[in-house]
Amino acid sequence: MSADANTGGDRPILEVRGLVKHFPIGSGLALRRQSGVIRAVDDVSFELRRGETMGLVGESGCGKSTVARTLLRLEEPTAGEALFHGHDIFTASEAELKEMRRRIQVIFQDPYASLNPRMRVEDIIGEPWVIHPDLVPRSERPARVRELLESVGLRGEHADRYPHEFSGGQRQRIGIARAMALNPEVLICDEPVSALDVSVQAQVVNLLEEIQERFGIAYIFIAHDLSVVRHMSHRVAVMYLGRIVEIGDEEQVYNRPRHPYTKALLSAEPSLDFSGARKRKRIILEGEVPSPANPPSGCRFRNRCWKVQDICAGAPPALDEASELGHRAACYFPEESEATG
Repeated sequence: MSADANTGGDRPILEVRGLVKHFPIGSGLALRRQSGVIRAVDDVSFELRRGETMGLVGESGCGKSTVARTLLRLEEPTAGEALFHGHDIFTASEAELKEMRRRIQVIFQDPYASLNPRMRVEDIIGEPWVIHPDLVPRSERPARVRELLESVGLRGEHADRYPHEFSGGQRQRIGIARAMALNPEVLICDEPVSALDVSVQAQVVNLLEEIQERFGIAYIFIAHDLSVVRHMSHRVAVMYLGRIVEIGDEEQVYNRPRHPYTKALLSAEPSLDFSGARKRKRIILEGEVPSPANPPSGCRFRNRCWKVQDICAGAPPALDEASELGHRAACYFPEESEATG
């Protein structure tokens, strides 16, 4: 998606600053004594504007979904703040959090686990109005459910069915309809297509694009599929072992990666260009991803990086800004602005 798309102005609606989430490691017979922490997310910062898609990409276990769950307050943060229209989600009262959650919705990864099998589709989609009864009068809810179903490519009569009567792609459409029931401003998409067949993935991605264009919703789009993130995103943040190592416009990150990890990720992306005109050198990373319970000092990528030097073991490198505005990489020896195709 083009980075110069209309994203509703320069003022962010969501500002994440220094987000940290550590999980304690228990020890002893009852696991009551803390012996360490899992550093799932460590000092993550980014901004999101109206109508914009921020893609979060990285290997499994890098902290992408933990960022999402913490922003939704499904997990409590260890440190940091998340300002939604200037109000911190992490210090909000119960009443304030209820209102924020109406405006920040989520699409979960697994369409088979995220829908209650004992509820009809009409009740699943209408459940948000039970929590926020002032939004849609009870008498209008059945018609509104059918309208939402049709807006995501299903039929109104599907409202009377149960989740087991639908395919995975149809279930995910039901999940999208449920998220749209409250007219949100931000939609957190936590790997919404990874559990679907490739052909169905394209349909769901196109649906999400249509919804964004129609309603101006901002997306945080989490995935490990580089091609899907590239197609959906205006800006992209690359995560490695709990930290953002590179962030910038989609075109900057994909065509001129500055962090060695980003370059290695992109080199592994499958290509349909058989002519060799856009040939890329495959980068094979050595070693294993370190444990988040005991990450390396300094740059967390240094034990797998071909550019490592002594300085990399010292203070963690900050996200510096290149000559291209907004393109930042956390590396002491960033790559030159070299097009990768």
